[in-house]
Amino acid sequence: MSDNNVDSKTWKLLEKAVLASVSEQRRSRRWGIFFKVLTFVYLFGALALFSPLMGGGKGVTDGPHTALIEVRGMIADQESASADNIVSALRKAFDDKNTKGLVLRINSPGGSPVQSAYIYDEILRLRGLHPEIKVYAVISDLGASGAYYIASAADEIYANKSSLVGSIGVTAAGFGFVGAMDKLGIDRRAYTAGKHKAFLDPFQPQNAEETAFWETVLQTTHRQFIDSVKQGRGDRLKYQDNPELFSGLIWSGEQALGLGLIDAFGNSSYVAREVIGHTEIVDFTLEESPFDRFAKKFGASIAERLAIWMGFTGPQLR
Repeated sequence: MSDNNVDSKTWKLLEKAVLASVSEQRRSRRWGIFFKVLTFVYLFGALALFSPLMGGGKGVTDGPHTALIEVRGMIADQESASADNIVSALRKAFDDKNTKGLVLRINSPGGSPVQSAYIYDEILRLRGLHPEIKVYAVISDLGASGAYYIASAADEIYANKSSLVGSIGVTAAGFGFVGAMDKLGIDRRAYTAGKHKAFLDPFQPQNAEETAFWETVLQTTHRQFIDSVKQGRGDRLKYQDNPELFSGLIWSGEQALGLGLIDAFGNSSYVAREVIGHTEIVDFTLEESPFDRFAKKFGASIAERLAIWMGFTGPQLR
């Protein structure tokens, strides 16, 4: 083979290698541009979707209106139905000079007794400062436990015949892993300062004295719940003839009416139109951005799952 043929083949191989390299660079550049554009479109879409300046805000009006505040889901810190969110919304609604009545639209299984009590107390305080603005709780699917705690602070409570209402009780749940540890041959080593510091530890056997003490804590919380409901509902509550009313049972709306747990049947539109007399509804519910909710719930869910894995949840009105 001549030197010219060798050189020709070498140059062809080099040419192919260079062309392949250029082609790969172009392909990588195109994919890079594609992903950059895709990222830009995604971020722009997210901002457009979640920004309050892009139509995601609440409706407002300059005329007389019925204020609406949603109480949805679990009543707990870091949730949409936290005391901070609900109380802030209540204050804004009451401070609005055009608010002629306020509807609390409730669909919640309850939650923290502390958060529920904060909201209950604030409703009573604001009612005292603004006696001209009546508060109406409207229970949709569910108004149980801590949610009913809140509702009982309203001037009147409305529900559907099939709504679930009540559940006036307190619960604290957990698991015991002592038997499982014995079978697996695992020793629990807990070091504490304070005789009862680890009394809720699910990896240690129950102690009769500590169990009795914990029962007094739950009974105290239950009594506070009952006292608040009695204060809010007054003579309308027919608990003298119904000893099971505060037992934690939950009732249909139809049963709740007979028990004095609610005042009448109706939804939020009905209350705005027929009771308050102003069909224009302005929603004062505070809404966090999805980014904030994700950040909060991510941290809160880790703590919550850890507590569940450890077998304990604190007192809950649900």
